[in-house]
Amino acid sequence: MPDTVSGLPTHALIVHATVVLIPLAAALLALSALWPRLRRTLGPLPTLGAAVALILVPITTATGDKLRDRLGVDNPLINRHADLGEQLLPWVAALFVAAVLLLWADGWRPTAWSTPAPGTGARAATATGSRMRVVALVVSVIVLALAVVTVVEVIRIGHAGAEAVWQGVGTS
Repeated sequence: MPDTVSGLPTHALIVHATVVLIPLAAALLALSALWPRLRRTLGPLPTLGAAVALILVPITTATGDKLRDRLGVDNPLINRHADLGEQLLPWVAALFVAAVLLLWADGWRPTAWSTPAPGTGARAATATGSRMRVVALVVSVIVLALAVVTVVEVIRIGHAGAEAVWQGVGTS
């Protein structure tokens, strides 16, 4: 990946996609966890958003490392921002795994939008359905917690990055 695009650091461009997509995916997943009907309507879309966010995180940190190396400064604010950025990947990975589990627990399958689920008998469906509802409830709570933590981490990282870039700007 190039260090710059039209003279701008690649990190400054990639980070905006990451900062938008992670909270968006987290919000969609939180809404899906709270509202099962919406979860069925959206299907895998929030999970796909979490997957793209998961792909963007290492790209963002790699471009940030390149920018830090290119600047050649040892700034504690930049180092703090970088350290916080390195901590984001496990949270986004956990959010993605929880999103996949929620999708599975809710019974969504790749053919869910095109064909109805086959009947397996009322008694078997009731017992299995009850267990899956409990699993979906537990996974929903996990998704909610991870969504909150992930968004808080993005805010902390972004704030540290803004401090690193803007501290001292506008002062005499």
